[in-house]
Amino acid sequence: MISGRPGSLNLQNPPSLEANMKVSRPRKLFLNLPVADLKRSVDFFTRLGFEFNKDFTDENATCMVVGEDAFVMLLTHTRFKDFIKKPLHDATQSTAGTYALSADSKAEVDEMVKIALANGGSPAAEAMDLGFMYGGSFYDPDGHHWELAWMDPGQMPPQ
Repeated sequence: MISGRPGSLNLQNPPSLEANMKVSRPRKLFLNLPVADLKRSVDFFTRLGFEFNKDFTDENATCMVVGEDAFVMLLTHTRFKDFIKKPLHDATQSTAGTYALSADSKAEVDEMVKIALANGGSPAAEAMDLGFMYGGSFYDPDGHHWELAWMDPGQMPPQ
């Protein structure tokens, strides 16, 4: 994601969206995130409009459907530790990554951030408006950093 923040990509010559989105072999994305309280996380993301695949849900994990080819597995700390050798990262103390999702409009970015903040999330950064791109962000209840971005390719600066 082009963040527009210090150290980000050169926005004077942004990459072509169409050229960079074509792949010879599409793959599905399965992101695994540890959560302290699975029910709290399911409630939080449900309020943001996400649905869950019941076939991959039990008391220790659930599969949040982000899109046709993108899924977030929310796993209790105990279950998550079954898959790792290094110590579990504490997202409330430091950032190991940011998780960016597209939005259909600036209004949807603002609405999702508003819902997140009203349901246990916390602010991560101020909204940014670059004209061709608008973004907002929040921390979920476990401290994971989420970004939302709306882009208008018709407004992108010429290359």
